[in-house]
Amino acid sequence: MNPLAKIHKYSIRTQEVKETVDVPSREGLTVQVDVSLLLALDPEKAADVYRKIGYEYLKVVVIPQLRGVVRDITSGYDAKSLYTAERETISMGIQKSLSPLLAERGIRVEKILMRKITLPLKLAAAIESKLEAEQQAEQMRFVLDKEKQEAERKRIEAQGISDYQTIINKGLNENLLKWKGIEATREVAKSPNTKVIIVGSGKDGLPIILGGQ
Repeated sequence: MNPLAKIHKYSIRTQEVKETVDVPSREGLTVQVDVSLLLALDPEKAADVYRKIGYEYLKVVVIPQLRGVVRDITSGYDAKSLYTAERETISMGIQKSLSPLLAERGIRVEKILMRKITLPLKLAAAIESKLEAEQQAEQMRFVLDKEKQEAERKRIEAQGISDYQTIINKGLNENLLKWKGIEATREVAKSPNTKVIIVGSGKDGLPIILGGQ
């Protein structure tokens, strides 16, 4: 071994770089973004990193590239998008742009995380108010749809009852009613209670039941 040779150790474990960047939105507002970059040194390129960059590769290469890419990507979105549901899309855009820049320097990008978005106070309050109004409008639409469904259910139920009554009325006639009355009278006559039944003396010729205990 060369007695003058030195071993320079580099960690190839995943590292986290946290940065807070003031970035412009599409409408020209300044938004503060807290972002985390998960990265690792490529073992096969560690020697090149030492020769070309040195131990301070995070400060020399990673952080400046991260800041620049974050600014470039966020400038294509308005403040509301940065603040609400498009964070994952923005993170993926940053990672897609940053990965090849760092890969050629021997550094692998594993993940970009948008930790926090801080808007100007007035803008944040306006966005919160708008989102609340949208949620209330959505809730109202849900209530109205539910009421419409209930009204339709009641209408169908009422129509069914009406149709049933129409069918029953069409099937009823005088002879049928008399026959049903006679059948009912026969059942009453079978009971042990004392009674007098006069057949054919009631209204419409139906039996009359007198007495009974």
